[in-house]
Amino acid sequence: MRSSVCTALLASVAGVTAIVSEASSRPEVIASPFQPRLGVPSPPERTKTCYVKTNGNGTDDSDNILSAFNECNNGGHVIFDKNSTYTIGTYMDWTFLQSIDIERVPAAMVAEGQYRGRFGFDAVYNWERAADRLPLDIQGTIKFTDDTDYWQENSYKFIFQNATSFFKLGGDDVFIYGGGTLDGSGQTWYDLYAKDKYILRPVLIGIDGLSNSILTDLNLRYSPMYYVFMANATDVVFNNININGDSTSSNVAKNTDGWDTYRSSDITIMNSWVNNGDDCVSFKPNSTNILVQSTYCNGSHGISVGSLGQYKGEYDIVENVYVANMSMHNSGAGARIKVWPNTQSALSGDLQGGGGDGHVKNITYDGMFIDNVDLAIQVTQCYGQKNTTLCLEYPSPLTISEIYIKNFTGTTSKKYSPEIASFACSSAGVCDDIYASDINVSSPSGTAQAYCLNMNETSLAVKCTSDELD
Repeated sequence: MRSSVCTALLASVAGVTAIVSEASSRPEVIASPFQPRLGVPSPPERTKTCYVKTNGNGTDDSDNILSAFNECNNGGHVIFDKNSTYTIGTYMDWTFLQSIDIERVPAAMVAEGQYRGRFGFDAVYNWERAADRLPLDIQGTIKFTDDTDYWQENSYKFIFQNATSFFKLGGDDVFIYGGGTLDGSGQTWYDLYAKDKYILRPVLIGIDGLSNSILTDLNLRYSPMYYVFMANATDVVFNNININGDSTSSNVAKNTDGWDTYRSSDITIMNSWVNNGDDCVSFKPNSTNILVQSTYCNGSHGISVGSLGQYKGEYDIVENVYVANMSMHNSGAGARIKVWPNTQSALSGDLQGGGGDGHVKNITYDGMFIDNVDLAIQVTQCYGQKNTTLCLEYPSPLTISEIYIKNFTGTTSKKYSPEIASFACSSAGVCDDIYASDINVSSPSGTAQAYCLNMNETSLAVKCTSDELD
């Protein structure tokens, strides 16, 4: 079904670029092979169209964006012109959004119909406009300035792991699509972080309180830190998101997680492509009812539960997570669970912790292709602590149970050969009901064994060894 598409040509005004894009057909988002617990959100039809003006000279377009959002909030369709670059140099609060579509016209990101993509699985995209949704139509490029002094002072501050954001996205019934690009101007940040580990680097998309919403068909580029950090979100679907952003200097782009979920539930991530330098997806504290499927990850640290137990006095929960049909390449890990020990530990000067409590429960990794990945599976309660003796002396109280890892194929890198996996709990009894089956993964030498510590080895479907990883 196709609802009427508004076509507009806005007259030029002084200093403002004329808008020539028309509303694009909204993609129908299809969840497969697994369905989100709450289904895919289906917002009502939008009745008004607003076009975001651009100054066109690299100056701040924040006022133009907020003007369009306010005009078309509560039932409208906002369009970012496909031929324009919008500059954002001012922090904005978008948590007031309600029943709105934001769209950017696609640049041949995907073709209509069914195709076999680079992921090695089928994806179906139906570009018929669904009459019961409202889009934010991002067709052009949204580029954030690299004024590091301004953003450190004025970005939105989350309360977890020093995360900050260029803008805060929230509200209800928000649909964002269009094939456009969000560019975080990350190179300046990568170079600055190499000199100062304590700078506050913004995430590209910061979500706080978003519900009943969809983000689909977007390109995310050069985030200073995480690409997507979502807090207090529920019933949100990410589909066909393309993430990429390597450093062009010798200073590596660090902590560039694809998605981080925090205090959020019923989140779906699917049909996406990620090339980054940290976790492809990370389930931070109090993430529940999460589905991740049919996604390609390159250069990442894995699909990770955690890290958890970082903050003393906090009780962290991650439960009811299903990860399926994944393709992992050139990564540190495939499936990963990481828990801090019960003593102060440090990965780096700006990432320290330990002493927290909680539980991880009912986590499934079902179907993962492993290609040049250091460890196909990694479970650790000694995260951030290289001294195993100290970790065992101060074992984490955080329990890990009902973990199901199955249908893995491929070959690891040679880094830890002959081990392909590591299962390390800091004490007996805190890791229970951890099962691995149909693990058809080998090291380059053809071996397939795992480092095991305080585990029920009979349930792991791999040959266990007590030899620690080098």
